[in-house]
Amino acid sequence: MARVKRAMMTRKRRKKILKLAKGYWGAKSKHFKMANQAVMKSLTYAYIGRRHRKRDFRRLWITRISAAAKLCGMNYSNFMHGLKLAGNNINRKMLSELAVNDMKAFEALAEQAKAALKAR
Repeated sequence: MARVKRAMMTRKRRKKILKLAKGYWGAKSKHFKMANQAVMKSLTYAYIGRRHRKRDFRRLWITRISAAAKLCGMNYSNFMHGLKLAGNNINRKMLSELAVNDMKAFEALAEQAKAALKAR
């Protein structure tokens, strides 16, 4: 029975890790053991960072909406509550785009929100 030789798969696995570690400082880009640790840590950070990016963008959108709502004489929470009462389901990303690029449309939404709050 032929014996199993694993050199090819081992080399392939190591090359894959070293390719991911390309550009790292010092031995982290040359030695497999250190490169493996650095790549595992960086992949963990990348995974976490993808979640943080969603969080950060939502915070940015809310800040933009809040600033625009203040220009229209409302605060953020009243503006969002008024939109919900008015049956206007625009998401925060689109609201922030309107606040930055089309202030007239945002002001129209703010008037809708004010009217819905008064009618309540």
